[in-house]
Amino acid sequence: MPTIYIGTGGYSDTDLIGTLYPHGAKASEFLHHYANHYDCVEINASFHAPIGQKSLLGMLNKADGRLKFSLKLHQDFSHNFTATAKTAQAFLNILTPLQDHLAPLLLQFPHSFERTPANRQYLGEVVKWFENQPLAIEFRHPSWHITPVFTHFAKTPNLIWVNTDYPKNIGLPNTPFWANTRTAYYRLHGNNQNWWDETTAKDRHNYRYSDDGLGKIADEIFSHRANFDELFIYFQNTTNAHSFYNIMMLKEKLSAYGFVVKTPEIKGQGVLF
Repeated sequence: MPTIYIGTGGYSDTDLIGTLYPHGAKASEFLHHYANHYDCVEINASFHAPIGQKSLLGMLNKADGRLKFSLKLHQDFSHNFTATAKTAQAFLNILTPLQDHLAPLLLQFPHSFERTPANRQYLGEVVKWFENQPLAIEFRHPSWHITPVFTHFAKTPNLIWVNTDYPKNIGLPNTPFWANTRTAYYRLHGNNQNWWDETTAKDRHNYRYSDDGLGKIADEIFSHRANFDELFIYFQNTTNAHSFYNIMMLKEKLSAYGFVVKTPEIKGQGVLF
């Protein structure tokens, strides 16, 4: 069976105190506790501000080498369009100590990023900058979810199509699961129908999947198991600790299908929170 890694988008949400993190835990201890339960993490802080090598090494040490890290590219690459080849190389140089623990990098474009000639040209430049690094790309505008784009991804080894689960029927694409390389990537955003009215990502992701909803996701993953060797799944709904409960539910369903998923590490008779 393929290897499945499951984690969350970011790890600093204090809504997880009392579930994933024990009461009284310091923010500096979060990643250690996180690694007791999960085996990958999507770092979103790198989207908002440049991240340094010292910070990354600190994360690696706090996780005791038990996590794979997906880093989200800075907004200069995806929203501001001010990044350059030099910016990209500087970022890649910072990642050097993490090579054995790196999952695909994430490039997430906003809904406003349509498939225009100018945007296609820009994307082509960005892809060249990261041609030697697995790069997962999330397109929120439906214009990218078309056959020519799929064809290009299928013949470009370092590009990974980001599968997404968005709220239904609000103008966001909900393309069926597809693995274009042997490494697949899946971001679960929930089904908050007020997505466009919310002012923060935290509020947009205020949604807990039902048992039936996660059952359909597990079915989908199982039906495509021959198409990938490893799959990274990142729940974005850390608000109100929804992700904590949903990850347990999904792991149970995947285990029933024969997938091996990480269980909480045990010390003595209790779970290490």
